[in-house]
Order: sequence, then C-alpha cells, then structure tokens
Amino acid sequence: MKKLLVIISIIFLMNSCTKEESAEITSKAQKTDMKASTLKIPINKEEEIENAKSAIKMFAGALKTELKKAIEEGGPVNAISVCNTKAMSITRKISEEEGLNLGRVSLKNRNPKNAPNEWQRKALEDFEIRKSKGEAVESMTYSDINEQKNGKQFRFMKAIPTGEVCIFCHGANIAPEVMTKLKELYPNDKATGFKIGDIRGAFMVTKEFPR
Repeated sequence: MKKLLVIISIIFLMNSCTKEESAEITSKAQKTDMKASTLKIPINKEEEIENAKSAIKMFAGALKTELKKAIEEGGPVNAISVCNTKAMSITRKISEEEGLNLGRVSLKNRNPKNAPNEWQRKALEDFEIRKSKGEAVESMTYSDINEQKNGKQFRFMKAIPTGEVCIFCHGANIAPEVMTKLKELYPNDKATGFKIGDIRGAFMVTKEFPR
C-alpha cells in the first residue's frame, strides 16, 4: 500500500512539474510571437512622407506668420530676434503633437544646433547636385527607412529655397544694423551670401519605429 502511495505521489509531482514547464514554455512562445508580429508590421512610407510634409507645412506657416508680424512691427532686426526665440518652441510643439522629430539643417547653418549630421549632409549635397542639373528646389525631397539598433527610423528632408524675404538676413548685402544683431546672437553664423533660388537648407523629419 505504501509503495502504491509513493508511486502515485511521484506521478503527481511529475505531472505537476510538466504542467508548470509547459505553461512557462507557452508564455515565452506567446511573447516571442508578439515581438515577431511587432517586427513584421510594415511601415507605410508614403503615409509617413505625407505626415512629414504636413508637419513641415505647419511649421513653415507658423514661422512665416511670426516673421511677417515681426518685420511689420520692427523690421528685419526684429525678425531675427523672433526667429531666435520662437522657432525652436514652434518646432517642439509640432514635434510633440505629431509624434515625430522636426527640425532644420543647412550646410551653411546659422544656429549651431542646425548643423547636419552625416546622412543629412549627404542629402543636402545631393540636393545641390540635383539643382545643378536643373531640378526645382521647391519640390526637392529625400526619404528613406534606416535600420537602427533598436528598430527602424523613417527619415525625410525637404529643401528650402531662398526667397526674397530671406535676403534681408541671409543675403550678400545685409544692412549694418541687421549684421550687428546677427553677430550678437550668432557669433559663428555661416548663413549669409545666399542668392534668391539658392538652397538655404532643408526641413528635416525623423520618426522612430522601435522593436
């Protein structure tokens, strides 16, 4: 009788252990499947491009409104101060609302924070090549999806053409009072000497897709 009870106990323990291990294996398999399914979700590049263009349009529109108002109230010198204080806050607000990272970069940057990284520099240099071949600056864009260590990153850039209003602060013949203000706010300024139609830089958008 005792032997029978011992055998029954051993069988019970073996079954119990197997169920626990099976549950653990099932749980791990479910997590793996969830992770795998997340990685398989495709990134709709065309949709992200449209979202990026929309964010850029919002930013450009908001900044243009602020600059126009500033010029009307105090001329180009006043516009420099507004750009210096409000551009970043507008950028931050739209980035948070749209769930992406928005900014501006240039080969001849004014703000040190607008200096391009490696991929942005290559895109800007490619824009210059495309312009030399006759492509219109206002419609020039670049986009890709880059593999990252922890996922993927959508990257987009849109060239900024130099317009008439830009010449006041970015042209070759800048008024002395404007130049004085520029040197005060941006001692390492590189963003002068532009002509109408030049590529002044680019709007830049990135969006993370973590694993």
